[in-house]
Amino acid sequence: MNEERKLDVLLVKANQRPQEVTITDSLESEQKLVGGMIELYMPFDDDAAIICNEEGKLIGLPLNRAIYDSSGSLVEIIAGDFFICRAPADSDRFESLTEEQKKKYSERFKYPERFQRTIKGIRVIQLKERTDMER
Repeated sequence: MNEERKLDVLLVKANQRPQEVTITDSLESEQKLVGGMIELYMPFDDDAAIICNEEGKLIGLPLNRAIYDSSGSLVEIIAGDFFICRAPADSDRFESLTEEQKKKYSERFKYPERFQRTIKGIRVIQLKERTDMER
């Protein structure tokens, strides 16, 4: 009997709080989660990776969450749903998040965000109150 390998990841959907999900460790399952061809956004943090739709911005998926560098500067805005998994440098496969990572990234991406273009650049607005989509 060939049992499929499972991964515990953190799914971050636009306008929603993150949720822990278990997926099959397969390209098909990963593509289904992000709604298209996957792109690996690395380096992200420690041995974690963000997996998103590689055409998210091109096809107009909703802007989801901001990504900052170690100095707190905005470096990227992920469009569309994405998930976070472990991607150790010494491995050629994704792995399940640890409990510590699940807590860390659930807190980091806890609130949905909106983005506003201003004269000074992009302004990120965290939506700490319930959004209509969460009701």
